[in-house]
Amino acid sequence: MTKRILFDPSEYRELNFEDQALLQLGYQKAIEALRRNITPKGFSACSLADNESHGTDANYRAVWARDGAKSISWTLDLEDDDIVECQAATLRTILKHQAPAGQLPAHVHLDTDVPEYGGVGGITSIDSALWIVIAAWRFCHHTRDWSIIEEYADTLQRTIDWLSALDANNCGMLEIPEAGDWTDLFARSYHVLYDEVLWHRCLICYSHILRQLGNDERAVDYETWADHVGKVVLKSFWPSTALDETEAGPSFSDVQFAMGDARYLVAQISPFNYSWRCDVYGNLLAYLTNLVDKNKALMTFRFLWGVGVNDPGPVKNAYPPIHAGDPEWKDYFTVNLLNLPHHYHNGGIWPFIGGLWVRYVHKLGMTDLARRELVNLARLCSHGVSQEWEFNEWHHGITGRPMGKAFQTWSAASFIKACHDLHLDPDSIEHI
Repeated sequence: MTKRILFDPSEYRELNFEDQALLQLGYQKAIEALRRNITPKGFSACSLADNESHGTDANYRAVWARDGAKSISWTLDLEDDDIVECQAATLRTILKHQAPAGQLPAHVHLDTDVPEYGGVGGITSIDSALWIVIAAWRFCHHTRDWSIIEEYADTLQRTIDWLSALDANNCGMLEIPEAGDWTDLFARSYHVLYDEVLWHRCLICYSHILRQLGNDERAVDYETWADHVGKVVLKSFWPSTALDETEAGPSFSDVQFAMGDARYLVAQISPFNYSWRCDVYGNLLAYLTNLVDKNKALMTFRFLWGVGVNDPGPVKNAYPPIHAGDPEWKDYFTVNLLNLPHHYHNGGIWPFIGGLWVRYVHKLGMTDLARRELVNLARLCSHGVSQEWEFNEWHHGITGRPMGKAFQTWSAASFIKACHDLHLDPDSIEHI
């Protein structure tokens, strides 16, 4: 077991004794929450024993690709045998259920072993495949056990080929269907920041996989591809009035000239419209994966701090929320009363994104502030609907009260990762 001696008072002098004790307790509670979700097939989305399953909630009784992949990446520093075995089982459960065209399932039901490839309305899940490629590389590289990559080399290649086909116009970015990722009840489509950031990172990780498999020549191709995608994403999602020497003038779809100069990467663009809103989650990922530089990340931080995305707890997934009557509002947001303003994907507070926020602030060099934000995240996670320390799925964006499932795997895993990273030089950390 590694990194169990944490929160040395000599390192955390800016925190009082009570806050230090809260972090120590929260860390242990996070590991307990993670263990509630260990199954023979991998991490369940949330604790099976602590949540009721009815209606569409039955999908929580599953190994989810995106949930599991994030939880793998964020708990790699835990070397406990049961956790490592569950990490490997999660990858194998998803990879062995690949569809003939190369698509990976969104989730696999624990009770029936039946895979599902889409979310609400049967819409395909794009980010599931992106996260699994990233997690496969992270797991094998960290453990130095390459058996999963070797066993599923063809599966991973077919996954990349399937993803590549989503760039139907060969522009470098994937074309995402509406509600085709983790925001499976939300109106973003075509070029979606979150998915494009992951696509860039996925290509980098796959180039590493190819090198490990001894295919250096093809690895270079994917590295070049990743570099191209990164440049296209920055040019497309960071509006600017500045033109480079090769441009005759701004184009609507490229830079959304009418917005002027941005302070963050916008949430979504298409040839016909765009969302100027800030996808907080996507922007945090963009810096943690080195897609944006520190100067841009600082501009984004100042904006996010100013509007209070970390209040009443870290952090809201998007700003500002969409209200009825707004051009971006869709009536289906009210399904299951999930995406009302300040709910769920519509400006709700997500503890797993809070963990990324803490790491983002730490990477910017503001470690003292990151520690205080970790305390705020611990306070948020300590609440619950039925008991303390539920590490709930999400919280209301204004009241901060827990509204999602109890003992959500990625909420606990992200807290663990934030605790670990605050003890390391941010320049030495492999993020995401």
